[in-house]
Amino acid sequence: MPSTLLRDSRALGVLAVPLVLTQLAQVALTTTDTVMMGLLGTAELAAGGLAIVIFNQLRTMGVGLVTSVGNQTAAAAARAEQHAAGGTARPEVPPAPDDVRAIVRAGLAVATLAGIAGAVLMVLIGQTLPWLGQDPAVVELARTMLYALAPGLLPCLWFQALRQFTVGMRRPQALLRITIASVAVNAALNWVLIHGTFGLPQLGLIGVGTATSTVYLLTFLALYLSAKKDKELAPLLSLNIAKADPEAVRRLVRLGIPIAATYGSEAGFFSVTALMAGTFGPDALAAHTAVNQLVYIVFQVAVGLSHAASINVSRELALGDLDAARRIKNTALACAAAVMTVVGILYVTVPRLVLAPFLDTGSDRALAIATQLLLVTAFLQFFDCAQNIGVGLLRGLDDTRSGFRITLVGYWAVGLPASWLLAHALGLGTLGIWLGLLTGLATTAVLLLRRYTQSLARREADALPATA
Repeated sequence: MPSTLLRDSRALGVLAVPLVLTQLAQVALTTTDTVMMGLLGTAELAAGGLAIVIFNQLRTMGVGLVTSVGNQTAAAAARAEQHAAGGTARPEVPPAPDDVRAIVRAGLAVATLAGIAGAVLMVLIGQTLPWLGQDPAVVELARTMLYALAPGLLPCLWFQALRQFTVGMRRPQALLRITIASVAVNAALNWVLIHGTFGLPQLGLIGVGTATSTVYLLTFLALYLSAKKDKELAPLLSLNIAKADPEAVRRLVRLGIPIAATYGSEAGFFSVTALMAGTFGPDALAAHTAVNQLVYIVFQVAVGLSHAASINVSRELALGDLDAARRIKNTALACAAAVMTVVGILYVTVPRLVLAPFLDTGSDRALAIATQLLLVTAFLQFFDCAQNIGVGLLRGLDDTRSGFRITLVGYWAVGLPASWLLAHALGLGTLGIWLGLLTGLATTAVLLLRRYTQSLARREADALPATA
């Protein structure tokens, strides 16, 4: 058993580690933008932050639409490999390399539609900002920032579709190199375009948005060229979206809409709790924001494990190995527990050191609140990781609707009411909000993992007559 767990952990880690590091590099990318905006002034930071929140919400929903490209690619590639080796686990689904090419085309077609629609929506939102009661100076700056960010949404989603293709083919190594390089390129472009060096016009805040859009285009081109140089990926890569199979597009959209809704629901859940924390004063909101940023950073580990587990489940099911699919859940949770235990120990033993980059440690009240929240977060982050893994596991079964329904129950029917009751009715304040978050995430994790186990059991029962 230990040797099996070690072997499965290595198999998961080969895919998960590059994805985790890529996610962390992307956090560095957005952090660079925030720092640069802060150097311009308070109004610029407020306006840029508002624009980025809108952009990120649309980007996240768009990413959800193309996420299943990885799962579909992994399954098609596994069937093709088994067919070439003479296997017949899924004889009713004739595999071929054309299957993967069709998925890539469909993914890029969906990304194109989502990117154009999202960019138009960003422009329209920019026109409606004055109606939302925001400061006029901030509105004008935010609007110009949105206009600069809008063109970047299309190459951003193209990149995500290609990213899922490379991950589905279990060749994600170039992603990390490209993302790390993009952090440096983004910082340089920000500086040049903000201050107008090398004879370029001084764009200020618009320069941040322009740099971000440019980096998204460059990263897409870099990943495309990298894939074209890969002997395994190049024959399967097709950018001819005009030949996209309508049925493949419909399938990706059918799978992607619940994923996009799940991502949007989770973002909304945490946004509402931030508003709740603000009702307890600036110290409470500052503590909540600092701890939430820590959770967001560590959450990237969950994202990497979730994607890796999801891809591996799709592959094993295509090969007809239900036992391996069952072990993937246990392996992913064991890896999550190991990482979150280390993180939790740091939260409990050196809270001031952990909070220092995000919170003014001279504010005694905010620091005291944040230290309390870290004790809750030490447990909360395991469930946060587990529920994200659960969503990924179900996605590996092509069951995206169940994931969405369960997260609605866990976040909104359990977590949010629990946060309000504990914070207000029981008078626990911000601590109550985070205990409610813990309750909601734990409920979601248990329900998702239970659903995955039941789904595998049903598949195994359905397969018994054929093997009897």
